Amino acid sequence: MKKAFRTLFILLFFWLALAIYFTNRLMYMKKKDEEFILKREKEAGRYNPTQLKTLPKRKIEIPSPFGYEIKAVLVEPHQTDRYIIISHGVTETKINSIKYMNLFLERGFNVLIYDHRRHGESGGRTTSFGYYEKFDLKAVVDWLKEEKGTNLLLGIHGESMGAATMLLYAGMLEDGADFYIADCPFSDFRAQLAYLIKKDFKLFPGILLPIGDLILRIRDKYSIRNVSPISVIENIQHPVLFIHSRKDDYILPSMTQDLFEHKKGPKMLYIAEKGRHAQSFNENRTDYERVIDEFLQKYVNLEPSR
Repeated sequence: MKKAFRTLFILLFFWLALAIYFTNRLMYMKKKDEEFILKREKEAGRYNPTQLKTLPKRKIEIPSPFGYEIKAVLVEPHQTDRYIIISHGVTETKINSIKYMNLFLERGFNVLIYDHRRHGESGGRTTSFGYYEKFDLKAVVDWLKEEKGTNLLLGIHGESMGAATMLLYAGMLEDGADFYIADCPFSDFRAQLAYLIKKDFKLFPGILLPIGDLILRIRDKYSIRNVSPISVIENIQHPVLFIHSRKDDYILPSMTQDLFEHKKGPKMLYIAEKGRHAQSFNENRTDYERVIDEFLQKYVNLEPSR
């Protein structure tokens, strides 16, 4: 009997320790070094510091509802009411958003790029993969509308976690933009974690996820189940362009296809042939831009201003 209790205790201790490690990996996911991002984007020709200096812009600090500052840059070379907000992926910063910023600047938009909580220059203690980030995105949208007026033609572009954050904002809080572009989002965080646990750790997620979710609720005050774009996608009335790379093996393209199928009303889907996770633009730039132009023309009634 004592041996059975000892074995049970060891097993419980093992799974508890593993769950704490698991939640640490989520809450404090290792971020890419800022200099690495700058070097990577510069060498790829997606970031030109000299060109950036010539653009009319200003740095902004937007108060988060959670008590820290969201650091952003508003770039306004055009006399227009067209604006787009760029929401970057996990471990990245607003530097990674510059390639998308340039794409929309060429199409006559002014652009706001910002750092998610615990990323880049923004404050915040933990990463929550969209749960808290969606409230920060709402703060960014509210700030822009207060600053520029409510009659903006406003779009939001999100990549990976930034895309999931955008869909959660639009589906749970308010459908506050005129259009959305969701590049490689996950459809459900629990399903995404289950896939990664099996793929990367060769463990059975049926045990780890419930324990990890309990620990996460204690430590960071939210549940994995509350991070589910697929559960709120039907609430989004405005047009959504869904983008994913066919060869993405980090967030599977089937997740975007599921989101597309559940979205009601105006929508488009583009599956890029080349590139893995978050590489649709980098590896398929001509097609990526073509699809965005088609989407804007069809659903936003905009001809590209280039």
